[in-house]
Amino acid sequence: MKINIKKILKKLIIVVFISYVAVTLVNQQKKLNTYEKNIATVEEQIDEATEYKESLVSLKENAQSLEYIEQIAREKLNMYMPDEKIYIERR
Repeated sequence: MKINIKKILKKLIIVVFISYVAVTLVNQQKKLNTYEKNIATVEEQIDEATEYKESLVSLKENAQSLEYIEQIAREKLNMYMPDEKIYIERR
């Protein structure tokens, strides 16, 4: 009778251990998937920030050019060169 109880107990312990390992592996895989999604999101944010930085650097470089100053004067301030003729469309 003791032999049967020992065998059953060993099998039960093995089943419990295997179940524990399986549950642990599944939980770890879920965490890894979450971390991978977070990494992808952060990498996307880094790319966006890098593009924004590059646009700001480009704008800074162009801010001192005469073409940029003239463009801003025309578009934002409605200023024109002294010898230019301005035509206004009437509708």
